[in-house]
Amino acid sequence: MTYAVREFDLSGLIGISDATLDTHFKLYEGYVKETSALIEKLAELAPQGRVQARDKLAHSELKRRLAFEYNGMVLHELYFENLKKGGAEDPAVNSPFARLVKTQWDSYDAWKRDFVDVGEMRGVGWAICYQDPNTGRLVNEWITLHEDGHIAGHTPLLVMDVWEHAFMLDYKPSERARYIDAFFANVNWKQVDARLHLPQRRVTHKAV
Repeated sequence: MTYAVREFDLSGLIGISDATLDTHFKLYEGYVKETSALIEKLAELAPQGRVQARDKLAHSELKRRLAFEYNGMVLHELYFENLKKGGAEDPAVNSPFARLVKTQWDSYDAWKRDFVDVGEMRGVGWAICYQDPNTGRLVNEWITLHEDGHIAGHTPLLVMDVWEHAFMLDYKPSERARYIDAFFANVNWKQVDARLHLPQRRVTHKAV
């Protein structure tokens, strides 16, 4: 099984240069290619799911690498998808995402401050606004490595890459806050709305 590199037309973003995007796209392509290569190697080591004793160590290491490469691929696709030329700093007041935010925070600005605070945490990684599909609850989380820190079952709604490669050609490492401002100037809020789930009520069963 192989994955295809997706194309994203993001030329002309505010505060994120085409040079940065070109570098970022090349990095993303590497994740796609490495994911496909690892899947093929794992299939060779474990035909019909059976791993020989001599191959168990190599198989384990490839499995760990696949989690990093695959999530790197997917997170970059989510990141590029939720950006667009002509995007907006804030969602429309009555958009589905804005309405949902107001059910949990005092205001959209309060939610945004929390998201930005996550993005400004020390280290490199990802800031992600997740939704619990069962309750509709939103939570802003920090992801270090691509596969580390995700909340099981939650849906990524807004994904911001804060590894230095996402902004190092445009800003100094100490200027991450300026990059975050640029990120918000280009958000495709319709894409964020499209990722929302209608919350499903949980059913509690009594013990018998």
